[in-house]
Amino acid sequence: MTRFFAWGAFLFGCLYFLLPLVGMTEFSLKMRRGEYSFDAYRRVFEDQRFWDTFSYSLILSAATIVVGVLLVVPTAYWVRLKLPQARPVIEFITLLPLVIPAIVIVFGYIRLYNTSSFLPLTGSAFGTDILLTMGYTTLALPYMYRSVDTGLRTIDVTTLTEAAQSLGAGWFTILARIILPNVMVAVLSGAFLTLAIVLGEFTMAALLNRPAFGPFMQLLGANRAYEPPALAVIAFAITWGCMGLMQLVTRFSKHERAKA
Repeated sequence: MTRFFAWGAFLFGCLYFLLPLVGMTEFSLKMRRGEYSFDAYRRVFEDQRFWDTFSYSLILSAATIVVGVLLVVPTAYWVRLKLPQARPVIEFITLLPLVIPAIVIVFGYIRLYNTSSFLPLTGSAFGTDILLTMGYTTLALPYMYRSVDTGLRTIDVTTLTEAAQSLGAGWFTILARIILPNVMVAVLSGAFLTLAIVLGEFTMAALLNRPAFGPFMQLLGANRAYEPPALAVIAFAITWGCMGLMQLVTRFSKHERAKA
């Protein structure tokens, strides 16, 4: 009986998530009356704004991943190695972006870094891009930190550090050539989650008036009928593609470890 209810709950969950997706996909294919077609997808791909906003978000996601790795990996490593008592405080700080709404964060950015402030980042497009990257890093911080922290749990940080130091390695060498390669799967997991967050984020990019993918999706949804669900299917496919790549990287890493 328990197994029956478990399978029933699983099937209900699948239907709950899949039926809206199937309905949305079917609607996106009905641009031609009386037949299915990919006209909506063709129009999306022919729109230059799609490629401009998508490439812009990809660039910012790459910058966000780099900043996140440079911030999180040394912090998580040092907390696990030298400051285990500070771990609850660090975890609390990394959870704050899940509690504080993005609109509050971005209004704080605008207030602190407007053109009349001591650091007028919003006064130029490049400065605003830097500000938006920092905002994306903040939003992705809970996922990146927990991915890296989970990866550090799977290795003996203390032994690896002591062995490297006994061979004369400095802290930068330890982080770059020992710790980072051993947690690369965890870093990639956080990177794929960061990519999904950046591609779908709307509030910060809209209020900072930057040509990101999220505002483009909203703008298209307000003015078109069939293209928005087609764009949503594309975004969904990109997100699940990132998750699939994450699973492939994880399995490949486990296979390599088993061979070693």
